[in-house]
Formats: sequence, C-alpha cells, structure tokens
Amino acid sequence: MAKLRQLLIYLALGALAITTGFMLRAQLMGGGPQPALSSEASQQGAKAILTANLPDIQGENQAISQWLGNVIVVNFWATWCTPCREEIPEFIAAQEKFRDQGLVFVGIAIDQADKVKAYSEEFAINYPVLVGSFHTWALAEAAGNRQSALPYTVVINRSGEIVETYLGRVHLNTLEKLVIPLLKESSHVQHQSGLVDDLDLRNL
Repeated sequence: MAKLRQLLIYLALGALAITTGFMLRAQLMGGGPQPALSSEASQQGAKAILTANLPDIQGENQAISQWLGNVIVVNFWATWCTPCREEIPEFIAAQEKFRDQGLVFVGIAIDQADKVKAYSEEFAINYPVLVGSFHTWALAEAAGNRQSALPYTVVINRSGEIVETYLGRVHLNTLEKLVIPLLKESSHVQHQSGLVDDLDLRNL
C-alpha cells in the first residue's frame, strides 16, 4: 500500500511538471491553422481519433466513430489550460448554433476525471466531453500535434477526413469560416468502412 501511495505521488508530481510545461507553451502560441498534413498522415490521424473509445464524464465509454456523418470538431483540452478555458464558451455557442445542421464538438480532456466532470457541469458544456490520460496524447500526435501543447483542435468533415488542425486558442469567427461550408457538404462515410477494424486505439 505504501509503495502504491509513493508511486501515485511520483506520478502526480510528474504530471504537474508536464502540464505546467504544456500550459506555458500553449499560452505562448497563438491559435492558427497548422501546416497541412500529408494525405497518408491525415488518413492515419483521422483513423486514430475515430477508432478511439474514451469514457465520458459519467464514466461510460463512448466511441468517437458514433458521430461519423457529422462535421466533428475534436478539441484536446484540460481544466488547467487558460487558452482552453477561454475558447470553450465560444464552442458552446457554436454547438448550440449549428447543432441542427450536423455540427458536433467533442472535447477530449487530458486531465483528472473529477476535475473535468466538475468543470463541464459548472459551465454547462453542451457537447460530449471525454476523459483521456496522458497516453491520449497519441491521438493528438497522430493528428499532427508535434508540439504536445494544448489546446489542440482537429476539424473532421462528414466523410471522416481531417480538413484542418489548430494549435492554440481558436476564435469562433475563424472556426465558423471553415465549418459553415463543411456543413453543406454531403456525407460519404461509406468510404470509411472497416475504419474501426483498421487501427486499435480504443483504450488510449
């Protein structure tokens, strides 16, 4: 028991050091589109995200692939990240505004589950919020986040393809310019057949 407690303390201290570094980098970097991924990298990044299963704030596992056919905005964030907290109210407003047109925000919090649940409920986040561990960085990295900083936002079209990624805070007007045309496109999710079987990152 003592060894377990010691291990947890070390993990907590390590996590604090890592997250402090992430926060500093995220605050220094302005939000903006990232260099375009190669076709192969984009495809692999989309598969990594869409084949993932993560618990929501109620502890129920959710498959991100359930939202295929919508325009999905995947936002990697944490409660300790100041730019993340600044953009979430705008995401809430956009989800309300475009919900009926097929827009789905999915927040993936790399944080402690109890803090994520409390924050989500306090600010009435109106879109799915999933909880990941530090291993979940593999999803963000697969989608182009080489800096390992937060927030990181990935926009996926109705056909399950990554069309844009943003490192740092994303402003609503920037996001709307990209999302509105995507909402008018048709879905071709049938081309994603076998998606869940191709890459097993369900428990990240």
